[in-house]
Amino acid sequence: MLSNLLTFTFFILIGLEIREGLNRPKEILLPGLCALSGMVFPAIIFIALHTGANAWAVAMPTDVTLAIGALSFLGKRVNPSVRLFLLTLAVADDFFSLVVIGIFFQSKLDLANAIYTLGAAVVGLSLPFRTQLIKYLAPLATFAIIPIYIWINLLSHLNFSLATQRISIALIVARVLGKVIGISFAAWALTRFTKLRLPLTLDLKEVVGIGMLAGMGLTVSIVIAEITLTSTSQLDQVRIGLFFAAIISGAIGTIWLGINSKLNP
Repeated sequence: MLSNLLTFTFFILIGLEIREGLNRPKEILLPGLCALSGMVFPAIIFIALHTGANAWAVAMPTDVTLAIGALSFLGKRVNPSVRLFLLTLAVADDFFSLVVIGIFFQSKLDLANAIYTLGAAVVGLSLPFRTQLIKYLAPLATFAIIPIYIWINLLSHLNFSLATQRISIALIVARVLGKVIGISFAAWALTRFTKLRLPLTLDLKEVVGIGMLAGMGLTVSIVIAEITLTSTSQLDQVRIGLFFAAIISGAIGTIWLGINSKLNP
């Protein structure tokens, strides 16, 4: 129950920030398509590395809590457009993830968690006084919600002896490489060959950093794992894989954005 409450509160903040930052609906299209590409590539890589595991969908979602938590270490040095693009991409990612498991894992599907993610974001989108609510909720998310959530859903379940198992390794590679390749490639291709354009305040180097941070996955990935996997051992491999993928993705993404942010002197 506590975990659901934390998730719900954080996704309200996401909805608030997207509504506050996006002036035109068409601005959602590019990050949404990048999110979709950033899901396909990890799934393909996972399947190529481990054809026997029914956990390919676990490699697909992005976790807003972890990614924004890593981004917060850079503070005011980060271009605000990076945060907005990441938030929009991650919400689209969660939506697409639920669609995927609804199609491929319908017999095992439990959509209750959708209430605490997309449902909460919709609540945030519809609330008034957005600027004031963001002012109070953002510090709460950074210093309370994120640490507690990570402890409940990840750190208390880790089994490091499974770190070298096939599912763990496949998941790490799929998330760390697949996310950044898929998101960066889509952003480059769409802006080069279509009329879609990045915001003037955001460049492709920063999108690469966003793709790196998108390799951090927890909430929806664990939900999908619990739906699709029946083996405790496989579920534990997913958790340790997500743990190392988050550390690697968060580290390289933070360093990359710290170096390549437009706000750097």
